[in-house]
Amino acid sequence: MALCITKLIVSTLLFTSTLFFTANSHTFSRSLLPEELGLEKEKLSHLHFFFHDIVSGRNPTAVRVAEAKMTNTSATAFGLVVMIDDPLTEGPKLSSKIVGRAQGLYSSASLNDVGLLMVQNYVFTEGKFNGSTLSVLGRNAVFSDVREMPIVGGSRLFRFARGYAQARTHSLDLKTGDAVVEYNVYVFHY
Repeated sequence: MALCITKLIVSTLLFTSTLFFTANSHTFSRSLLPEELGLEKEKLSHLHFFFHDIVSGRNPTAVRVAEAKMTNTSATAFGLVVMIDDPLTEGPKLSSKIVGRAQGLYSSASLNDVGLLMVQNYVFTEGKFNGSTLSVLGRNAVFSDVREMPIVGGSRLFRFARGYAQARTHSLDLKTGDAVVEYNVYVFHY
């Protein structure tokens, strides 16, 4: 009888310890210190560039990909979705140095005024931020003098990024719909 009880206790202990170690070896999450990822002191960077939204011509960089039945009769183009791969340049002229691309989409998300939902990545191709990205997700009230949109993340040198982008229309061609927008981006990152 004592041998049976001993075997039962040993079996129970083995089973319990197996469950304990198995459960702990497949941990879903754990806490880290920033130093464990090689993160240094957080920095604040200011980026200044021009966004070229080209909807006309043979090589547009902004293309309508979807719309609602009511989009063409709506005063705000509600329901319009545009996919973009817009150049980002140092200066306002398209011929100035390209520093990256704005890739993503914008859509008309307001019934009462022209308010765009911006979902974009700024993909940088020059300088120390070459290969790094910033992600924007926010509202762009295009007829306001200055629009502010949140920076919600980034990659490479912009890992853990947070901040905001201020946009100002530099020029708008009412005939073609092409626009140049000046951006000042302020971003915290490591």
